[in-house]
Amino acid sequence: MAQRPVHLAVITGSVRNGRFGPIVARWFLEQAEACPDVTVEPIDLADVTLPARLPEFDMRDRPPEADALAERLTAADGYIIITPEYNHSFPASLKHFIDWFMEEWQAKPVGFVSYGGMAGGLRAVEALRLVFAELHAVTVRETVSFHNHRERFGADGRPVEPEGCEQAAKVLLDQLVWWALALREAKERRPYRR
Repeated sequence: MAQRPVHLAVITGSVRNGRFGPIVARWFLEQAEACPDVTVEPIDLADVTLPARLPEFDMRDRPPEADALAERLTAADGYIIITPEYNHSFPASLKHFIDWFMEEWQAKPVGFVSYGGMAGGLRAVEALRLVFAELHAVTVRETVSFHNHRERFGADGRPVEPEGCEQAAKVLLDQLVWWALALREAKERRPYRR
């Protein structure tokens, strides 16, 4: 019996004017869609509207737009976060989005694709690892990072040296699929309780 594909939500975290995130996201989505055991759903935070104020601790009182997003996150077996680095961390828009949800992240793998200046967004990734650990998610070790990102992509929106980043994306996706399947099977045997 064929196993159902791993369904990944690919979340673009920047909402800044003139942002570079959609270019990175388009490239990564192509990489993920080429994997036969993966399906993807893009979530661009520039298209997400959530109230500035969070509800009290009971997330059941969320507005309808948050409930619709919760359904999309729940349907995912794992997540890819595409993030720039702002001031040695990740965008506030991404933290706000993450904080609207709790159980949706639990016992699922999270991978990162980052971009930025000389650090390539890796400081943002390290900060996000702490956030997702608190949410009972599993972050995978491998990342894809674009250092001095504007020099790494051509005018056509494609990497100027594709071989290295395509190989990094393959390794990241392989790890994420392994964890997604392992955690899916574990949860089928024994539901996760925090």
